[in-house]
Amino acid sequence: MAAQCVTKVELTVSCDNLLDRDIGSKSDPLCVLLMNSSDTQWFEVARTEKVQNCLHPKFAKKFVIDYYFEIVQKLKFGIYDIDNKTIDLSDDDFLGELECTLGQVVSSKKLTRPLVLKNKSPAGKGTITISAEEINDNRVVNFEVQARKLDNKDFFGKSDPYLEFYKATGTAWQLAHRTEVVKNNLNPTWRPFRIPLHYFNNPCCFVFSQVEFECINSKKKQKKKGYKNSGVVVVKLCQEYSFLDYIMGGCQINFTVAVDFTGSNGDPRSPQSLHYISPQGVNEYLSAIWSVGNVIQDYDSDKMFPAFGFGAQIPPTWQVSHEFPLNFNPSNPFCAGVLKGVVEAYRVCLPQVKLYGPTNFSPIINHVACFAQQALQQTSASQYFVLLIITDGVITDMDDTRNAIVKASRLPMSIIIIGVGGADFTAMEFLDGDDGRLRSQTGEAAMRDIVQFVPFRQFQNAPSQALAQSVLAELPQQVSSFFSLFKLKPPQEPNPS
Repeated sequence: MAAQCVTKVELTVSCDNLLDRDIGSKSDPLCVLLMNSSDTQWFEVARTEKVQNCLHPKFAKKFVIDYYFEIVQKLKFGIYDIDNKTIDLSDDDFLGELECTLGQVVSSKKLTRPLVLKNKSPAGKGTITISAEEINDNRVVNFEVQARKLDNKDFFGKSDPYLEFYKATGTAWQLAHRTEVVKNNLNPTWRPFRIPLHYFNNPCCFVFSQVEFECINSKKKQKKKGYKNSGVVVVKLCQEYSFLDYIMGGCQINFTVAVDFTGSNGDPRSPQSLHYISPQGVNEYLSAIWSVGNVIQDYDSDKMFPAFGFGAQIPPTWQVSHEFPLNFNPSNPFCAGVLKGVVEAYRVCLPQVKLYGPTNFSPIINHVACFAQQALQQTSASQYFVLLIITDGVITDMDDTRNAIVKASRLPMSIIIIGVGGADFTAMEFLDGDDGRLRSQTGEAAMRDIVQFVPFRQFQNAPSQALAQSVLAELPQQVSSFFSLFKLKPPQEPNPS
């Protein structure tokens, strides 16, 4: 499994118009943060300080928590009027609370919501504001380095230069990076490379700057009068934004669902069918939509998600389609919300189509790629597209699918494939590209790995969040590396200061 996207996020809390529970003075509020990771029990993470006599507190103490993109992290902020020195909050006046997810907070960067009481009624006019800031800096500095007029150290031919970067570690220097050797060249240009940002004492100075350094040979300088230098090294440094920088800077994650309606799924009316909806209202398709969509939805501001089917005969002509909207509205295939809109559209669509075939992926990949291509025309990192394909079988149009994925690898787009049922998914694993770069039918290599495949059966007995955690673990790196590759900044600077 890919490494998790985990970083430290600092949450700053303030409130306005709190209820006044004190007589002769004003409430003395405190904020407690609770988290729920198991869907069953809340646990306390930390508390702020108590602010004396204030209905509009700005708490100085921050909440610092680990952030995982691929997990739904439920948060509950509780506000209490503290009138005693006991740790137990049950004997303090309750002023209101907010339940949300960490994904909602970081995607908003600054989230303001009304406070509610235990019975969900409004807590007067009270509101709470939570601001998020990434404090575990996982960013890197992209280097583009070249040199001019280096000294020639070879008797025959020219020097074969390379460059070494060192970081200061107390009183010593530690090698941070060594470039490749450029053969026979006194004016070399080395391949771009990366160095972690935390290697530098003052990373602020490294944002999109270019500097020149003279190469000084101290022995040669002592011996030669009028010595200037042994060449010049030109260093262009471009700070790379992190995934959270893009999200907090206004980048939207556009989520599209594609469902396999081919005949190999079996008659949906039969309990043996993968499309059969159990008396409990679930099947593997719905479970996959719920699991992944539950995480993704926090990163799309309008919560409108296009949903498609493929491989079925659809009314009224009963022609086979590999790209039909689940709501049968080609001009507006969007569903309001994942858990309600997409799920409901799937339920309504299922009895109205005839499962058929073949299993073609390329039409829906190319469909989403068209929108990603349009987004690439913009001058900032404003949109990224995620296509979730849920399927039961072997791909019929493998060559066309490979071509479509290679093309999409040059766009702000990622593809998640979840295989349901017990079929042989060897071809899906081939598309994943983890064992080597995927190539098109003509031999063109994908620019980057954008496909993540998992079989649903591996997660049947796992916690509900495990599936999303697995398929989404690579997405943050895919987002940030793409925008870095094209040198696109977030729509707004995430940290204006």
